[in-house]
Amino acid sequence: MFDPTIYDNIKVVLEGAVYDLDLEGKIIITRREDLIDLSSMSRTFAIEFARQVGLPNKAEIHLHVHLSDLAAEILENPTAKPGCTLLIKLHTYVNDPEIDCPMIEAQLNAFWEQRPRITQQISYLYGEQPEEYRNLITLSFGRKIDESHLDDFSDLIDYAFESLVWLDERGT
Repeated sequence: MFDPTIYDNIKVVLEGAVYDLDLEGKIIITRREDLIDLSSMSRTFAIEFARQVGLPNKAEIHLHVHLSDLAAEILENPTAKPGCTLLIKLHTYVNDPEIDCPMIEAQLNAFWEQRPRITQQISYLYGEQPEEYRNLITLSFGRKIDESHLDDFSDLIDYAFESLVWLDERGT
């Protein structure tokens, strides 16, 4: 019989919690990925959601596990500490990156109590003079997670949802 890995257990809990918000009508799931990279033998799960159809801002919960962590767990390596990497990604737009990005970072640091490392990646299509820029905000926690962190996931999803609410309201 197949014994689920840390990754499998975390994925099920995260996916269930996000689908619960969808069933409650608070969000709508806009994309879901469950990938196995055969070249690196890694696995990735991502689930993206918005508050409602038509709003440009989205939140994504991104879970990843490397082969080394999967192998250490399956082979029961006593010296290894297997786990997964969890990121929160927020997709939004900004008009003036020099003004908007510091304000976004300050507000997200207040929401998340200075815990995750926040990066923002600005992009636009070359050759076009953009009226607004795509902003991919990544919140990185800088450590592996395992089943001992399951109790934190409802708060984490609530913070992601509240961040999304703020991003939606920021534009109005």
